[in-house]
Amino acid sequence: MASNGPRASADKGTPSVADGEPRLLSGGNPQIPKGEGDGPVQAYIAAMPGWKRAVGERLDALIVATVPGVHKAVKWNSPLYGIEGDGWFLSLHCFTRYIKVAFFRGKSLQPIPPVASKSQDTRYLHVEEGVPLDEAQFRAWVQQASRLPGERM
Repeated sequence: MASNGPRASADKGTPSVADGEPRLLSGGNPQIPKGEGDGPVQAYIAAMPGWKRAVGERLDALIVATVPGVHKAVKWNSPLYGIEGDGWFLSLHCFTRYIKVAFFRGKSLQPIPPVASKSQDTRYLHVEEGVPLDEAQFRAWVQQASRLPGERM
């Protein structure tokens, strides 16, 4: 029988082992086991619900094209992008109405990404359904962020 997307098993909301699909946490964020490399990030993107999957694929492609050899991992149910040995500069996270792109040193970027954070240095970009992504600006932020000291996690 074909699957219509991620689902949880009946017992206590744990991921279904039978179909191997991750469950979605509140806001539609995929629950993906932590891991290093492209594989866990691609599993996260494949599990992003609805319109978010295509946007996640595009964000990932833009990051890879902008920072060849970018280091990837999934931690805390979020894909992280960084420079190996120098920490993380960006993460993605699904919410109900948008994908949150966190630039960990965002206050140092020009122009500063639009959404404030409780963290002193972090700034966010919210990517919403139907709102075109300014790919040139996104790539400029990714390039700048990748050259700053990364966040250690």
